[in-house]
Amino acid sequence: MAVWKEFVSLLKSGSLTAERIQSPSPLTAEPQLALLKEFAGRADWDEWETPSEVVHHGNLVTFIVTLGAKRQSPWTYTFNFAVEDGRWYFRFMEGIYIPLHKISALPADASGFPDRPEEGKHWMRQEIYWSEQVRLFNFLAKEVGKEAAWRWISGGVANGAGYSLGATTWIPFFPTHKSFILYLCWEQAKLGGDKVMLEKLDDREAVVRFEDLTYFALYQRSTHLKQQISLDDYIKIFETIWRERAKAAGWKLMIDGQSRRIYLRFSRC
Repeated sequence: MAVWKEFVSLLKSGSLTAERIQSPSPLTAEPQLALLKEFAGRADWDEWETPSEVVHHGNLVTFIVTLGAKRQSPWTYTFNFAVEDGRWYFRFMEGIYIPLHKISALPADASGFPDRPEEGKHWMRQEIYWSEQVRLFNFLAKEVGKEAAWRWISGGVANGAGYSLGATTWIPFFPTHKSFILYLCWEQAKLGGDKVMLEKLDDREAVVRFEDLTYFALYQRSTHLKQQISLDDYIKIFETIWRERAKAAGWKLMIDGQSRRIYLRFSRC
């Protein structure tokens, strides 16, 4: 608790420096410090007073803290530190953790390991997938240029045709253009875990609305993505993917918004 109290005091006073941060690779100190300052700027310091749990293993200590309750958006974070020669160093903070410190004995059947809520696992799946896609985009952009990289990441015509075929065969009750829209909504909501509203669907037009789309929330909350790709390039990956898919199903697509609310507006080609 002495570590936690000193850390919070430095953060509250704006005195925490990059020298007190030793982040695991590939994380670096400066983005971690910027993230902490962002949190400090909107902190209710009463919530930082007492962690709900402290986990100590070797020279590592992790504090589990729930923040944001007074803003009606509570979220539980882990703050991880290393202690070396009596001096602590902040390593990272994270909004997702797997509670495997609760395993009581080994050997253990992994099917009985502590789990996470399904909403959290949706986020984890998407973060893993899109982090790898960004890594691939950056590699391709260096090798063949951004235009080719966007096409590759989107899957181009092949991906669009494959997505459309999946919609047709898994929802065989309607013509392809309608099955595509219905599959899009089901896949994004049920497989991706996102908030999706089908606002309109007929033979000529369709409107799909996303609320707090995980794809863009990942960019805002995951510091490693901001270090690896610009927001403009990240947005274009999203737009290219959906335009290729829409085209394969016989739709033209217009995209409105790039923040908390996004509309996909489809019209027949």
